[in-house]
Amino acid sequence: MKILDVYNKFKLTPAKSLGFHLWNAQGEEYLDLYGGHGVISIGHSHPKWVEALQSQLTKVAYYSNAVEMPLQQEYAQKLAAVSGADDYQLFLCNSGAEANENALKVASVITGRKKIIAFKGAFHGRTTGALAATDNPKIQSPLSGELAVEFLPLNDTDALKNALDEKVAAVIIEPIQGVGGVAMPSDGFLHMLSVECKKTGTLLILDEIQSGCGRSGKYFAHQWSGIKPDMITMAKGIGNGFPLAGVLIKNGIDIAKGMLGTTYGGSYLACAAGISVASVMKDEGLLNNAEKVGKYAKNKLEGLANIRKVLGRGLMIGMAFDFPVKALQNFLINEKKMVTGGSSNPNVLRIIPPLTITTKEIDALFEAISEYLNK
Repeated sequence: MKILDVYNKFKLTPAKSLGFHLWNAQGEEYLDLYGGHGVISIGHSHPKWVEALQSQLTKVAYYSNAVEMPLQQEYAQKLAAVSGADDYQLFLCNSGAEANENALKVASVITGRKKIIAFKGAFHGRTTGALAATDNPKIQSPLSGELAVEFLPLNDTDALKNALDEKVAAVIIEPIQGVGGVAMPSDGFLHMLSVECKKTGTLLILDEIQSGCGRSGKYFAHQWSGIKPDMITMAKGIGNGFPLAGVLIKNGIDIAKGMLGTTYGGSYLACAAGISVASVMKDEGLLNNAEKVGKYAKNKLEGLANIRKVLGRGLMIGMAFDFPVKALQNFLINEKKMVTGGSSNPNVLRIIPPLTITTKEIDALFEAISEYLNK
């Protein structure tokens, strides 16, 4: 049997990882500025994360949600403390797509409506409902058309007001698009969106799967705008590599028993990982580091030749060039041993490193890109 070949892969086989570095079997060291799709938040193999998982393995590794698990409540309390989202209920699951699928389901059940509004460039997952709200024809399927989803231009207030009515169950939006090329709704647009959703009884879902967990310099990127959405979906960085995801549902939205469920979501090991990540983020001031280093990176990288704009917030950064970046990305990984990411926009190079990164690594990236541009 062979593994199905469905991924475009880097020419790198990690054999060891620590902090923001990877090593292959030959001992070559790579600077990880991509964090495995932004999953590595507190750094590879953080000792407190490793200790938490090892310790839990000696107690209970797994049981289903058929039993009481105090670790889930402990995680909810740690999450509330680091994020400030203490007026939400938490449903734990396994992946970002699953979180979005459940959020869309809740919105439809609560409102009794079927229509969804999403935005051009959106990426919300690969399951049927999440995929229907994803603006990427390359990965959509015939089933995607069964849900009534309307895609609107980002930051177009007139289009939103014309589309949003009492038939819309939910609006789902990323405060910073990841796969979409690090495009952002303005803070003003998010505020207006929140107001308009309240007028029509539409539930507002903020997809924080990549932009959350401190990446923007606040725990959730939408917090820069000051809004309070009805639901927040999260995954990726909250487990630092252990599968963990969740839906935060605003207090006052009643969820009947049986509406949501999962076999593996919120397991003992997942919660142990989540607790350690939340603790490390608070203890090591990683939100402040993401904001500080992110500002430094934006200012530094804006000085590159051929760059049109530096996009994003904190340590979710897109560099928009006036040429396709694939050759640059290959140069960085093959010649400079730096792992970076692309996006659906071929001219945008994306960096979403561990939140422990320092200005020294940003300087090294600047020098490497400058060398490529001056060839």
